[in-house]
Amino acid sequence: MKLNDALLGLVFLALSIAVLVTIQGYPKIPGQSIGPGAFPGLIALLLGGCSLALIWRGWQERRAQPLVALGAWLASPRHLLNFCLTVVLLLFYVLASETIGFLICGTIILLVLFFSLRVKPSLAIVLALFVPLVIHLIFYKLLRVPLPWGVLPVLW
Repeated sequence: MKLNDALLGLVFLALSIAVLVTIQGYPKIPGQSIGPGAFPGLIALLLGGCSLALIWRGWQERRAQPLVALGAWLASPRHLLNFCLTVVLLLFYVLASETIGFLICGTIILLVLFFSLRVKPSLAIVLALFVPLVIHLIFYKLLRVPLPWGVLPVLW
């Protein structure tokens, strides 16, 4: 799917305006000429300028390019199923990860995706068990971001 530059420019312009409105409520730091909203505001202004350029370019090319051009993959049932499956599995993670835990959810998600993408079962099972462990270790030990344990502490 390809979106016209004017549509993307409008989305980015709305984002930059939202940032500029939000930083107005940031408190001023006494004795400082630059407050906490200075750099987000600068980035929002730059994003707004680039957004206006995108809108202008998209407006000029509106006859050559439609607002939304659907990709060929939308005609393929297999590709459409994989896309929908990915969205459903992400929702599954959001809803079930606190209860079941990251390791179990990650394993289930990877197994379903690997089988859907026709990965060899032996490789799919090994990767689905190994990859969540590695990701959990990276987040837990290196980044110090705790991922939900879910039912695993109860099972031990």
